[in-house]
Amino acid sequence: MKKCIVISDSFKGTVSSLEICEIAKQSIPRFFPECEVIALPVADGGEGTVECFVKGINAEPVTVSATGPLGAPLDAVYARHGNQAIVEMASVAGLPLLNNRLDPMNATTFGVGQLIRHAIENGCTEILLGLGGSCTNDGGCGCAAALGVKFYDEANNSFIPTGGTLSKICKIDCKDAKELLKGVQITVMCDVENPLYGPTGAAYVFGPQKGADEKMVREIDSGLRRMSEVVETELGKAVAQIPGAGAAGGMGAGCIAFLNAKLKSGIDAVLDMVEFDRRIEGADLVITGEGRIDSQSVHGKVISGIVKRTRVKNIPLMAIVGSIHPSAAEAYDLGVTAMFGIDREAVAFEKYADRSAENYRQTLEDILRLLKAMKERWQK
Repeated sequence: MKKCIVISDSFKGTVSSLEICEIAKQSIPRFFPECEVIALPVADGGEGTVECFVKGINAEPVTVSATGPLGAPLDAVYARHGNQAIVEMASVAGLPLLNNRLDPMNATTFGVGQLIRHAIENGCTEILLGLGGSCTNDGGCGCAAALGVKFYDEANNSFIPTGGTLSKICKIDCKDAKELLKGVQITVMCDVENPLYGPTGAAYVFGPQKGADEKMVREIDSGLRRMSEVVETELGKAVAQIPGAGAAGGMGAGCIAFLNAKLKSGIDAVLDMVEFDRRIEGADLVITGEGRIDSQSVHGKVISGIVKRTRVKNIPLMAIVGSIHPSAAEAYDLGVTAMFGIDREAVAFEKYADRSAENYRQTLEDILRLLKAMKERWQK
């Protein structure tokens, strides 16, 4: 084996993508000293995305003072690579920032817009925005306001809408934002297909996990409907039913409506950014993985995005995962070559969770031993 690419998602709560890459870089040369190991830590838009780009493509971390989800200032980091900026919504509007103070009616995405503005004002013309892990339901209005979009109520007063005040929107002015965003392309990493409102929309599906009770869910849903109506009337854009419009509390719709952004599969956006197609040229093996592989893994997650690209180049793809669900057999139909779980004992996950990193190492090295033995036999 002369070239191996390692590009695995994290095993949530146990082993990070960065740790997996380090294990691979240590273990593979022990069995294949001549092998070029290219390790690419990866995330698909949620928490940890910026760190992966900093480590994976040597992007520059940029620290900015921004507004947190409930208005308090905080320091947040985005990554810069040439004229590209990678912004992680979770860094300023993520659920972990609130601990037990969830407030879906008042949480704002204003800080997200501040990070994007800082990147643009410092020369970035391509913005990659990850939507994962948000605590907000403001339809992206806070982010838009930080970038110059003005919202007006019935009395023509300017205000910054939140989940609880979306229904007050009567007029929208994007003139200043258009000027700021001239020549800037914003790509949004989005892996859900929910519409903006309705039974499968942002409020009903994602609102409860952000602290919304039944009454709040109805109010937020009504507000998102109102936002959609005004966007269509004022801006001539019908965004409500676009797949992904309901992502991150309606942030997907807001990015399209106010920022002229494009929604893209998170893993596809990441693979393009790290030039995955170029990097796998001449590879003998690609190793990927995630915490659990199941039928969902073949529909828009990290493994599915990778296998689509390795398959066309006829490169074997091996998945080392935390556990394998019976429905994971679909992955073979998609083009995964082989799957291996690191759950080495017949015990519950809680029993081996703290040993996941070592279990990963041992599983990888078992596979490498087999590959080395086969190589030596074939060479005889």
